Amino acid sequence: MSQLSANDEMQLQTLLNQLLRSISDKISGAPSAECAEEILLHLEETDKNFHNYEFIRYLRQHVESSLGTVVEDELQNLTRGGQHAVVSGHDTLIHAVTQRTRDSAQYHQMMQTLKNTMMVVVESLINKFDEDQLRKEEMNREMERCQSNIQYADNCSDSDSSFNQSYAFIRQEQLQVLAEKLDSGKPKEVRREALQALCCAPPSDVLSCESWSSLRRNFCSALSEPDLTENVLQFFAKSFSSSPLNVTREIYTSLAKSLESAFLSQRLSFPSRSAAVDISSPQISRLLKQLRLMNDFQKEVTNFWIRHPEKYMEEIIESTFSLLSFHHEHGSAGTEKTLEPVHLLSLLDIKATWFNKWMHGYYSRTVVLRLLEKKYKNLIVAALQQCLHFSESFERGTSEAADSHVEESSDPGLPQRVVYTSKELEYSFFVHSLCVLGKLIIYTNGRQLFPIKMRKQKDPVTLTDLIVILINVMYRHPQPSNSDTSLTGSLLPSCLVMEELWMLCERTECAADCLYQTPVIETLLAPVVALLGAQQTNLKSPAATLILIADVLARITNTDRGLALFLYEKNLVVAHSERTFAAHIIVQFTLRLLNKALPSLSESDVSQMLCGAFIFVCRQMYNTCEGLQVLQSYGLHKAIAAEWKKTSSLSERIPTPVSGACTGTSTQETASMLVWEETLLGSLLNFAATPKGLLLLQQTGAINECVSYMFSRFTKKLQVSRCEKFGYGVMVTQVAATAPGVAALHSSGFVTLLVVELWSALECGSDDARAVRPRPTPMEPIDRSCLKAFLSLVNLLSSSLSVWELLGRRPLANKSKYTLREIPSSIPDLIDRLIAVNSDVKIHSLFHYEQSHTFGLRLLSVLCCCLDSFLLLESQYNICSMLLQSQRENVADQDTTEGAIIIDSLSVERNHVLVRVNVMGGPTERRLPSRALEEGEHPYSWPMFSSYPPPSCYVLNLQDLQSDTQQCEISAFPASSKEPKSEESWLATHRRHFCKAIISKPNTLSGKVLADLLEKVVAHLSSSASECFFSPAQYKAEEKSVKNVVLSSVEQLGINMCFRYGCYLQILQEDAVSDLELLMKHVKAFLSTQRVKTSSTLISLQDGYPGHDWLASTIFLIMAGNTERSLHLLLNLSSQLSSAFIWPARIHASVHFPQEIAESGVPPLYWSTAHYVEMLLKAEVPLVHSAFRMSGFTPSQMCLHWLTQCFWNYLDWSEICQYICTCVVMGPDYQVYLCVAVFKHLQPEILARTQLQELQIFLKEEPIAGFKFSSYLEFMMGLERSYRKIVLTDMENIRNPQE
Repeated sequence: MSQLSANDEMQLQTLLNQLLRSISDKISGAPSAECAEEILLHLEETDKNFHNYEFIRYLRQHVESSLGTVVEDELQNLTRGGQHAVVSGHDTLIHAVTQRTRDSAQYHQMMQTLKNTMMVVVESLINKFDEDQLRKEEMNREMERCQSNIQYADNCSDSDSSFNQSYAFIRQEQLQVLAEKLDSGKPKEVRREALQALCCAPPSDVLSCESWSSLRRNFCSALSEPDLTENVLQFFAKSFSSSPLNVTREIYTSLAKSLESAFLSQRLSFPSRSAAVDISSPQISRLLKQLRLMNDFQKEVTNFWIRHPEKYMEEIIESTFSLLSFHHEHGSAGTEKTLEPVHLLSLLDIKATWFNKWMHGYYSRTVVLRLLEKKYKNLIVAALQQCLHFSESFERGTSEAADSHVEESSDPGLPQRVVYTSKELEYSFFVHSLCVLGKLIIYTNGRQLFPIKMRKQKDPVTLTDLIVILINVMYRHPQPSNSDTSLTGSLLPSCLVMEELWMLCERTECAADCLYQTPVIETLLAPVVALLGAQQTNLKSPAATLILIADVLARITNTDRGLALFLYEKNLVVAHSERTFAAHIIVQFTLRLLNKALPSLSESDVSQMLCGAFIFVCRQMYNTCEGLQVLQSYGLHKAIAAEWKKTSSLSERIPTPVSGACTGTSTQETASMLVWEETLLGSLLNFAATPKGLLLLQQTGAINECVSYMFSRFTKKLQVSRCEKFGYGVMVTQVAATAPGVAALHSSGFVTLLVVELWSALECGSDDARAVRPRPTPMEPIDRSCLKAFLSLVNLLSSSLSVWELLGRRPLANKSKYTLREIPSSIPDLIDRLIAVNSDVKIHSLFHYEQSHTFGLRLLSVLCCCLDSFLLLESQYNICSMLLQSQRENVADQDTTEGAIIIDSLSVERNHVLVRVNVMGGPTERRLPSRALEEGEHPYSWPMFSSYPPPSCYVLNLQDLQSDTQQCEISAFPASSKEPKSEESWLATHRRHFCKAIISKPNTLSGKVLADLLEKVVAHLSSSASECFFSPAQYKAEEKSVKNVVLSSVEQLGINMCFRYGCYLQILQEDAVSDLELLMKHVKAFLSTQRVKTSSTLISLQDGYPGHDWLASTIFLIMAGNTERSLHLLLNLSSQLSSAFIWPARIHASVHFPQEIAESGVPPLYWSTAHYVEMLLKAEVPLVHSAFRMSGFTPSQMCLHWLTQCFWNYLDWSEICQYICTCVVMGPDYQVYLCVAVFKHLQPEILARTQLQELQIFLKEEPIAGFKFSSYLEFMMGLERSYRKIVLTDMENIRNPQE
């Protein structure tokens, strides 16, 4: 047992003191010392908090550390050999161990040590108590002496005040006498004694007496006398802390008027250039103390003045403004400058905390702004004048004074200063004025005070002028080059201005009124324009100033309004004698920095920091679709990638540090280079925020490194940037939509981490959670703890390209034995353990079989919504056979497989998946079974099945698909009219009739009408050389052409699905399967000649098109199963631009692309169509765009899903036909407008499902119910008028997407 140290004794003394204070109520209530001792002895029984006291915890810990080994040894001795039989009972064992421990030497030593220590502790506490009692008695004697001097009749005293002083009651007669003694005609000693007496009396008695009015006058007169000021301020301070506002406002206003009189009578001179103000002088010191008291009250009064009438608050505010503006109204006409109250107030409260608090609440802000507007506008004029003066007085001495003031005032270790020069006073006044104006202009009514007429100024100063003045201040006093976080609270001019500009950027209305103005943007970009033009700048420190400029520009660009201003407002900046866009100036300057084409900046130590700052501004633009549209032509991604490769190669050459060598410089250089490399990687990664940007990132060759960098930050839960509110969720989803993106995610370890985290949440639970109570049985199919992992998996596997990349050619393990500790690490492993649970071994390997398998089936349901993903799963893993077998085995009688299937959560899920993958159709063509059970005798009314075909109840009655008996204008037009000479007029007339038919008679556009329409339009376009975007197809449809063509299992399964759908639509005959197979072979043979030979490792690029050709199948159905007409139409269509977008298989790895684009694995449907859907969605349906951002999902994922399978299972057949015809007749850009229209149609549901955290599941599993082309065609035509010039032009540039 170790002895207790002196520190332990001090700790015990503190803990014992705390214990006694905590139980003082119980002890003080004891009638005798014996009873108090009895209470202490039984404290554990009577006090529920006994074991929470720190003293008890300390004793328990001390006992455990002293006797722990003794108890363990005794336990081992008693439970070894035969002794275990002697003390077999648990209670007997405890009793024996306790007895032996108490008999041990260690126990006696511990008790003796504790006893000695506690005696010392208790004695020390008693001595301290005695000292406290003596101190109190001395204070009481001092108070009695004070009372005897005043000859009070009452000797009783009340409780202590907040100032720890005792008060005596005082009568009205005595207060009357004291008021008379305070009269200014009385001797000074008499008045001092009266003041001392009043300081000892309760302020409430003094303030409520009948003589208060005369007392207040006498107080004010006493304030002007040096010998009495201290006593008056002491009384005022006590009154402020303990009196209500209706009384303290009178004291405050009296104090303000007294200060006005003092400044007026004394007329203190403002120090000249060489002179200084000594605040320790009696005259200045008295004024500062009064102002200090007022300032403290100003900052505290906001906490309670809302509980009082507004007139009280108005009196306080008006008296303050009157004091601060007094000399501006009544100053002398001479040239000598006087010291004003605001100068001293700025020394006390340099950042105008009092004004910030007054402007914070609406209750007080309304009064402040009203008084400033009507009576005290000269306060704003003075503040504005000071800022203007500081900006104009750019002299070396002024700058140094400001810097020295900042250094000395910001260092708490320096001794308190008593002397301030004139320049330092001017600077403190400038800071105070800047803070007042900055707070003023963030409110609408504050901005309405502008413009302000100034003395010696011809034109009034506007809001824009003020911001320009502040920016010029920032230019002339740039900050030292350091990180943003170190500038918090700094008094450097640049830091103060930046704080104000940041505050304005964060408020939409403020930014619009103050920042988004041509003069402001011109001022911000003036140094940039000058450097681009090889002109000299008047900047004190160009690099540091440009970093500040970049910070402001980035914050402006982070807002939608600011981004639009930079991208589309041409009248902002003048460069090369003409107006241009701000975005172009910024990206040109950034490229010059990257290429080190600015010698004056490239040699600076902060060149990388400066370059990174401007890249960040560009990043805020190119991580949006509209911004990338403007910046793409500059090739910024290539410049950043080139710099990254250069930096990466240099960092690899840095030698390994050798032991004993000087490594300071090399370590710093290495750290700097690593930071710069990460900055460049982060900037490249942000191209992946948009679909087209992801293609550009893939083309740089740095996608794997960027995704690895993202993964490292993702695991640390870091933000994308300081301007980004969300994490990397959206970017991960965007990257996962493409084959190279998901391959990079897989190689980085992201997929493995996601699978392991899911398994931990699903099967293992939280290891670090205390098992206080068992986990509740999940009521939802997917427990809330697993929902995030489920949605992450859906985001990862949303695209069929990502599914093919992660699952293609990867069989399931199907082991004969699984250990409970075996954790899956890949998507195939996850499918093997959670979805393909087809053996007892797999069932027994799961801790929560039903919950985990349900999770897997839910995931399978979402995956199968993408038809190409389902075809891959079915072709590789026979998912349907596995589910049917599980249904057959899930019967009550295990001896037969023909009994009724048991209804449980798993059989319901399996039934839902089986119906989803076997029954094709849109919202009015098929019926999906519910997953919910109902009350009553029949909890599940949907029939289950264990063999094909599914019950007919899942197929809705076929509506009349034949066209109306009325003659369709489109079918009549080509036949009855002579073809015009102008091809454009023929097509324009046809488009007009087509639109008219869709809007007025949509039912006429079906069957033979649409087939004829497609044939005629495609034939007309392909016959014109000007309308052929690709070279015409050189393919002869002969039998020998398809002799060696073999259809894959995926294509065969797709053909069977199309055949079933065609039979349901009553379009195909029973022998149409062979015709469809023939068509698919011809198409496959033709497209194989249209593809490049690639050496890519991507699975989706190695064996032709990954998936089924849904466009060819759709055309086959439109042509009613006519193989010849279908093939002819497809061959003609292949020369049209629209085929690149509505026919994904045709453009896959196409020879019409440059080799690097063809091998990218990113389809144009994604980097063109989906890109512009996101861009238009943000402008036209902003709520839906925001909902996607919040959910971590992307519109591009759903567009890729819908368009790849031609909206099968999402729209009815008539709408699918109209979609194909619209894109062919009206132009491929209508594909973009259609997706935007669909999202607009789904907006109510999208917003509701986002709140429920099931947006992805809703969009994938639910059909697009209620959508009609006829209802949204006019909306799409409006989008065409607004955006065709941008969208169609970019689509026509498909062969050179990087330009």
